[in-house]
Amino acid sequence: MEHIQLAEARSGSFLILDTLSQLGVDTIFGYPGGAVLPLYDAIYHFDRIQHILARHEQGAVHEAEGYAKSTGRVGVAIVTSGPGATNAITGIADAMGDSVPLLVFTGQVATRGIGKDAFQEADIIGVTMPITKYNYQIRDTADIPRVVTEAMHIASTGRPGPVVIDVPKDIQEALTDFYYDPTVHIPSYQPTVAPNGLQVKKILKALEQAKKPVILAGGGVNYAEANKELVAFAERYRIPVVSTLLGLGSIPIDHELSLGMGGMHGSYAANMAMNDADYIINFGARFDDRLTGNPSTYALHATVAHVDVDPAEIGKVVKTAIPVVGDAKATLESLLHLDVVETDHADWTNQVLDNKRRTPFWYDQDPDHIKPQQTIELIGKLTKGDAIVVTDVGQHQMWTAQFYPFKHARQMITSGGMGTMGFGIPAAIGAKLANPDREVVLFVGDGGFQMTNQELAILNGYGVPIKVVLINNHSLGMVRQWQESFYDKRRSQSVFDDEPNFQLLAEAYGISHYSLKNPATLEEDLKVILEDKPMLIEVHVSNREHVQPMVPAGKSNAEMLGVKFNA
Repeated sequence: MEHIQLAEARSGSFLILDTLSQLGVDTIFGYPGGAVLPLYDAIYHFDRIQHILARHEQGAVHEAEGYAKSTGRVGVAIVTSGPGATNAITGIADAMGDSVPLLVFTGQVATRGIGKDAFQEADIIGVTMPITKYNYQIRDTADIPRVVTEAMHIASTGRPGPVVIDVPKDIQEALTDFYYDPTVHIPSYQPTVAPNGLQVKKILKALEQAKKPVILAGGGVNYAEANKELVAFAERYRIPVVSTLLGLGSIPIDHELSLGMGGMHGSYAANMAMNDADYIINFGARFDDRLTGNPSTYALHATVAHVDVDPAEIGKVVKTAIPVVGDAKATLESLLHLDVVETDHADWTNQVLDNKRRTPFWYDQDPDHIKPQQTIELIGKLTKGDAIVVTDVGQHQMWTAQFYPFKHARQMITSGGMGTMGFGIPAAIGAKLANPDREVVLFVGDGGFQMTNQELAILNGYGVPIKVVLINNHSLGMVRQWQESFYDKRRSQSVFDDEPNFQLLAEAYGISHYSLKNPATLEEDLKVILEDKPMLIEVHVSNREHVQPMVPAGKSNAEMLGVKFNA
């Protein structure tokens, strides 16, 4: 391994920051503690990277996720050892589930104390092994530039994901007058980006024979920034497009061929298209259970082509006839460069689009309560469908997926695979810091709000004018919905009778705050969202509202409840 001489001896902490800066990192989210004091002392003297002081380690990692999800760049977080590192676990697992490029530095006790139950020691390498793409523990200060460079490469290439770097305190403090060559050379890690040309041709050959084709657009389309190519391919062959939750924005929701989200709370048109299709072309979706319903009943009559940069996902859930390992953008570009083939599915496309016209998402009017669906629709109208939209997890998340008019890549920032309550507030902060010129609107429930609301302290301190729309139904809405639907209305521990005054909480954090209760003035009242300042808009809604339609757990997508048909 080549040695590179430094002009003067440098500490491990400086090498971490200098390497990150050279790799293009401009923002770090973190929370100091004993095992990272040397690193924080270096941050005090280092002016090339902005550090955002979170209020909890989970918040720091979710903030880094929001930064990464909204930009595609690697999000970086720093936490201390022991409880600091274990507090970060939820965010790391969330990033793994949603393929988020993340670098998390965990402090560690000095090397002489490792394995001896030293104060605030935790085996974070062992703990995070199942929930990271890779992890390192640095034992030689000279290794730092190489390890950090490799970690950034691993986190951001192939299927993105989180990488943990555990740094003992003495390694941060130690001085070195050389470092090892940081050039990336990992023979065992060579992700496939360019698809096999013969497999790509098979996609079109099967399309020639198909009478009922459907495109499934997953998060991989957004991550690969393949939106234009996806739309061009769908338009070339007039194929209807179903989006996953993380695939929203891959095709504009108002596009003729867009069927919206499929799955448990997806549209009738999307679910019936997947159910009846004879050919499904999947770009970057992993066929998770919220999309497929009972996988043994999913798309029984369909030939499946699955394009994914992660070969482990292909064939894992749904039998795949045409596996294509590669990046969604590269594959779509290859498909578009091939000669146009003749297809015969016009009647099918017309039938699917007629389903879309007859079965839009719906809600009943209520003169006594504000409707959460209408709130989201109106905010979509006020923001012209251009805002970066962040959600927490629960009913409001599904209503947002159904009623906000998504049309851009990386526009929907949410916790998909893990469904992590508490994700919303910190992720919105990270997204806004990464996109200061974009409007960032957060939809959050009163349950998730209370898990990470301490991060609101960041808003004024760092000038982060996010708009927090609190859909307050005084309950754990999705839990309550399931109890009312499947547990004989036994609302066991899912209703909040003792919530704090959220208006006073916003006041305590110095944030503008509004409490909306009148459905007659809702549209006018919501116009405050256009003001450029951090704010909390608390919208009071009924605690009996359900997300409709719904596929019950374990059922086929064809067994949807709550579908309404227009004439």
